[in-house]
Amino acid sequence: MTGWVPILGGGFLVAYLCGSIPFGWLIGKMRGVDIREHGSKNIGATNCGRVCGWPWGVLAFILDVAKGFGPTVLAVGLIQFMDFFRHEPDLFVWIRITFLAVGPLVGHTFPVWLKFKGGKAVATSLGVLLALPPLWWIALVALGVWIVVTAATRYVSIGSTVAALAFGGIYAGYYRAEALGDCLPVTIFVIALVLLVLVRHKANYVRLMHGTENRVWGRKARP
Repeated sequence: MTGWVPILGGGFLVAYLCGSIPFGWLIGKMRGVDIREHGSKNIGATNCGRVCGWPWGVLAFILDVAKGFGPTVLAVGLIQFMDFFRHEPDLFVWIRITFLAVGPLVGHTFPVWLKFKGGKAVATSLGVLLALPPLWWIALVALGVWIVVTAATRYVSIGSTVAALAFGGIYAGYYRAEALGDCLPVTIFVIALVLLVLVRHKANYVRLMHGTENRVWGRKARP
């Protein structure tokens, strides 16, 4: 067990640093603007698109997904490869995988490069989930929910919230028999992820209540 400590510690640091890359902010800088001073002042893909133009926002979204997917899929591959020789219980395997999967999310939410003031981690969460074998298909369903709800309401915050709740609900319904067994680390990870999305959108909920939340397109909210 102790042999895993340096591997997990180093892996988490690499995953965190990957997640810390503020692609939305970097794209804004290349366009000559600090997106933290405009729009919602968030470094995520939505505000990047709002400030720099939606093609740039789509690019930021893809890159944020990639920085979650890359480190996580490597972690899954490494741990499963090492487990091939060790044959440890699934519970311990998933504890290690979910521990490393948290790295990109913490990095995006608290990036070391921007004084630990980051984004909401929705796109990065999608990338992480797509790399986890039991969850990738639920993530795709949640992405579909996000697209439909966002298109219908024109509010990204509502789309993200409904998608996160749908993801948690589908997981609970499909894996209810395993949720408290060997899948317990995954269950804890899913609960924490859904709560992270909800908590990070707290300011959006306040703006929605006051009618000051901007839509993706169309009429802007009143000041």
